[in-house]
Amino acid sequence: AALELFANVLAPATISTDHPGYLSFIPCAPTEASKLFDLVVSASSIYGGSWLEGAGAVYAENQVLSWLAKEAGLPSEAGGVFVQGGTLGNLSALVAARDHAKRKLLGAAVPLRWKVACSSEAHSSLKTAASVMDIDLIKVPVDELGKLTGGALREALKGETDGLFAIVATGGTTNFGIVDRLDECAAVARELGVWYHVDGAYGLAGLLSPLTKDLFEGLQHADSFIVDPHKWLFAPFDACALVYRDPEIARLAHTQHGEYLETLTSSGEFNPSDYAINLTRRPRGLPLWFSLATHGVSAYRSAVTKNIELAQYAKTQILSRHYLQLVREPELSVIVFERKGWKLEQYEQWSKNLLESNVAFVVPSSHAGRVNARFAIVNPLTTEKLIDEILDSME
Repeated sequence: AALELFANVLAPATISTDHPGYLSFIPCAPTEASKLFDLVVSASSIYGGSWLEGAGAVYAENQVLSWLAKEAGLPSEAGGVFVQGGTLGNLSALVAARDHAKRKLLGAAVPLRWKVACSSEAHSSLKTAASVMDIDLIKVPVDELGKLTGGALREALKGETDGLFAIVATGGTTNFGIVDRLDECAAVARELGVWYHVDGAYGLAGLLSPLTKDLFEGLQHADSFIVDPHKWLFAPFDACALVYRDPEIARLAHTQHGEYLETLTSSGEFNPSDYAINLTRRPRGLPLWFSLATHGVSAYRSAVTKNIELAQYAKTQILSRHYLQLVREPELSVIVFERKGWKLEQYEQWSKNLLESNVAFVVPSSHAGRVNARFAIVNPLTTEKLIDEILDSME
């Protein structure tokens, strides 16, 4: 009876994010293998917080984290943990970064205010992290391409380096899919001796494609980075891979101490709970591990590349239609455009019609005060035909 209630009443009041026509926000398009293994993980009652209780699961998760670190160009000792999402991943990385900065002071007076520098186009989770940590966020203007550059960082940080403990670059902005000048940002971080974090929650998967790999030059210098498998690595909700260059720094910052926990914290084993703001955790990295083991890395490279190629196809179709206007050249798999002459009300009615007709879910977005439409393509099952159908509906 409860299942019938869900099937007939509750489920119809939801939207499946893995539908090929779900193109808003950042969708989720898990493989069948990852969804199957998510059921296995949930049914197995495996605790993923300690090596003592979940060594097999932790080992498999660490394999995936090591693979991601290797793709990014980090050293073999790099590692980390899967957390709930990008917000918690960014927050955990910055907590580790500030703790590391405090330890380097060797007992000297701490700054009046701790600071982090990031792009003006950075994700809202950094604002949340700043609020939670009670630190200041220095938002640096981007260039004409929407990128954070080394020059802009140096200019913005003149006289602002007291208390600065981290620079955050974005490896694929949520709104446009733009990758900051990661190499230039890394150079500034090295010059100032501060932590370098890359928020790649959506876009870092673009590292897997030969079409966009060069955009991520400089990632190898990061002290930490995140990427969300539930965004563009074809895994189910919820999973964010948080990777540290030196995991020991994170362990010192995040390990919780309590009488009943000391048998774990004093063991010398790798306990995932020690590397982020978490204690109890499910081994959420296992569905991605199972899917990678099933399909192989090459299938992932092909799928990511296919999404990037489809975004380029969408661009050509937008440019060929007189009633549409491209807002910015796409870099990854997000493409933003306008319907000439439309106001918000017309975008909203169009969006409603698409959803009610079961064609697609595309909600209006905006940039610099102008309303627009936006495709976030992360599903290999999204087709050129569907893109054409959506664009034709705007005429």
